[in-house]
Amino acid sequence: MEFNRSISILFFFLLFQGMIVVSSAKSEFSFLRKFSFSNSGDGHDRNCRGCHDEQGSITVAYTDPSGAIRTFKMNFNELSSLNQTEETAGLGVTSNEQLGNRSELSLTNRSETVDQIRFQDQNAKPIDPIQHKRELLRQKRRERRKMHLIHMTQENELEIQDAAINRTKNFVNKAQDRYSIWRVEYQNPMSTSVLKLMKDQIIMAKIYASIFFSKKELDLYQLLIMRIKESQDAIGDASSDNELHESALARAKAMGHALTSAKDKLHQSEEIERKIRAMLQLSEENINTAKKQNTFLVQHAAKTVPKPLHCLHLQLTNDYYNYKEGIFEDKSKLEDASLYHYAIFSDNVLATSVVVNSTAMHATEPHKHIFHIVTDRLNFPAMKMWFMMHPPSHATINVQNIDEFKWLNSSYCSVLRQLESAQIKEYYFKFNHPSSLSAGHENLKYRNPKYLSMLNHLRFYMPEVYPKLDKILFLDDDVVIQRDLTPLFSVNMKGMVNGAVETCKESFHRFDTYLNFSHPKISKNFDPRACGWAFGMNLFDLKEWKKRNITGIYHYWQDLNEDRKLWKLGSLPPGLITFYNLTYPLDRNWHVLGLGYDPAVDPKEIESAAVVHYNGNYKPWLDLAIGKYKQYWSNHVKFDNPYIQHCFMND
Repeated sequence: MEFNRSISILFFFLLFQGMIVVSSAKSEFSFLRKFSFSNSGDGHDRNCRGCHDEQGSITVAYTDPSGAIRTFKMNFNELSSLNQTEETAGLGVTSNEQLGNRSELSLTNRSETVDQIRFQDQNAKPIDPIQHKRELLRQKRRERRKMHLIHMTQENELEIQDAAINRTKNFVNKAQDRYSIWRVEYQNPMSTSVLKLMKDQIIMAKIYASIFFSKKELDLYQLLIMRIKESQDAIGDASSDNELHESALARAKAMGHALTSAKDKLHQSEEIERKIRAMLQLSEENINTAKKQNTFLVQHAAKTVPKPLHCLHLQLTNDYYNYKEGIFEDKSKLEDASLYHYAIFSDNVLATSVVVNSTAMHATEPHKHIFHIVTDRLNFPAMKMWFMMHPPSHATINVQNIDEFKWLNSSYCSVLRQLESAQIKEYYFKFNHPSSLSAGHENLKYRNPKYLSMLNHLRFYMPEVYPKLDKILFLDDDVVIQRDLTPLFSVNMKGMVNGAVETCKESFHRFDTYLNFSHPKISKNFDPRACGWAFGMNLFDLKEWKKRNITGIYHYWQDLNEDRKLWKLGSLPPGLITFYNLTYPLDRNWHVLGLGYDPAVDPKEIESAAVVHYNGNYKPWLDLAIGKYKQYWSNHVKFDNPYIQHCFMND
C-alpha cells in the first residue's frame, strides 16, 4: 500500500511538472478530480519528489510558465475525498456548493512560497526580474479571484451578471470611442473620425520624427517620414471618411505601430512637451498670418465691382446718352404724404432693382408705393436708364443725383468736411498707416470706399432730402422684401423718431461693442448695456425728427469725433448715439440680419421675416455669397433681361 501511494504521488507531480496554471478554479479542481489516491497507511516515501508529512499532508513541487519552481501543500485526506467524490458522481458532475467546499479546503492549506531556483536550458533566455515580479502579482490576483469565485453563490452570480448588463447599456464614453472605426458615426458618409485620427497621427509622427532626427536616430526618423507620406497620400483632399483612399485604414494601423515603437523608444516627456509648444506657437503665428491675409482678400473682393456689374453699368450708361426719346416722369406723387415712401441710397443698379421689385411684388396696392432712389453722378445715367426701361408695375420711381443737392456741402455737413481733410486722406490712403491693409488692423473693413461715400451718410439728412414727407421707410440696397411692408407705416412709434429691430442678444451688440466708454464724453452720456439696433430697414418719423433736431445732434457728435476716438468706424455707431432713447423697437419678424456673414441663421426666421438683410461682406451678387442664402436674392433678378443676358451669361 505504501508503494502504491508513492507511485500516485510521483505521477501527480510529473503531471503538474508541465501543467500551465489556469485562472479558473473550477477547471483546476476538475483536473485534480481525475487522479486517484489511496487513503490507507500513514508512512512516507522519502524517494519521491512530492511527499506527505506526519500530519497527512503532501508537498507538491512544479514549475510555473516563467520557469520558477513553486510548491504547495495539500492534505492527504482531501485528495482521498476528491477521489471518492469522483467515484460517486456518475458523470463527474458535482454541485457548486460541493466544488466550492473542496476548492476552499485545498486553497486554504496551500503555502504560497516561491523558490528562486530556475531551470534554464542552454537556449533559454534569462527571465527579466521586472517581468517576474509582474507575474507574481498576477498570480496573487488569480488566487484572490479564485477565492472570490469559490464563495460565490448562484444568486450572487446572477446579480453580478445583471449589474454588468445594466452598466453596459448605460455606458457612454465619448473620449474612448472618439476614433473608433466601429462607431455608428463611421457609417455616416459625412463622418470624419478616421480622418481626424490620421491627421492627429501625422502631427505626432512629425513631433517624434523631428526629435529622432536631432538625436541622429535615422532608422526611426525615416520610418516615421515614410508613414507620414503614406498617410498624407491616403488622405489627399478628403473632407470626410468616405472620401479617403481605400488603403486609409491600413495606413492608419501602420502609422499606429510606428508611433508605438517611437513612444517606447522615447521616454523624455519634457522634450516632447517642448517640441509641441514650439509647434503650437508656430501654428498660432501661421493662423494669425492667414487671418490677416483672409481679411485683406475678403475686403478686397467685397469692394471690387464684379465684371458683370461693371458691364451692366457701362451698357446702361451708353444707352442713356444714346436714348432719343423724351423722358417723361410723373412727379405728382413724389411729395404726397398720404402714400408710402421708400428711400434707397445706392450706386448698385442690380441690387437696387431687386429691392424695388421685391417690395412692389408683395405690395397689395403697388400704385401707392413711391421709391426715392439717390445715387452718385457716375452711376446716375445707368440707374436712370434701368428704371426707365424696366419700371415696376404701377409703382413710382424717382432717381436723384446726390451731387445736385446744393445744400450738402462741407460748410453744413461735418462728415463731408472731415472726409475732405488731409488727416482722413492719410488715414485711408497711406499704405504705411497703422490701419493699412498690410497691418491687418481691426478697422480694415471700414476702409471700403462706401464709407467714404456721402451716400452712406445721407441717411442722417432725411428731412433735408424729403422736406414735404411725414414718414419714410429707409432700405439698404442689400435687402430683399418677402412681405407687404404697408402695415409698418401705421405702427405707433409713441413719439420716437426711429423704428428699428434691436440686435442685442445677451452681451452681444450692445453699446459697449461700438462706443469707447473709456472716453468721458461717452461714459457720461450713454449706458454701455443699452441695446443696439440695425440700419437696413428703418422707419423714420420726419415730423419728430425736425422737432427734436436730430440732424443737429448728429452734427454735434461728429464734430466731437474729429479725431475718431469716440466710436468705431462706420455709420451705425453715430446712429446709435444720434437716436439714443429715440428708437422704437420693432418686432424681430420685420427684419432678419446676418445673411452676409453668418451661415447659421435659422431658416425658420428667414422664411417668416418681412425683410432679409445681407449685411456683411458676402453680398449676394458676389462670388463670396453664402450659397444657401443666394436664392432669396436671385429669385428677383430678371435673367431673361437682354442686359442681364449680355453681361452675366457671356461672362
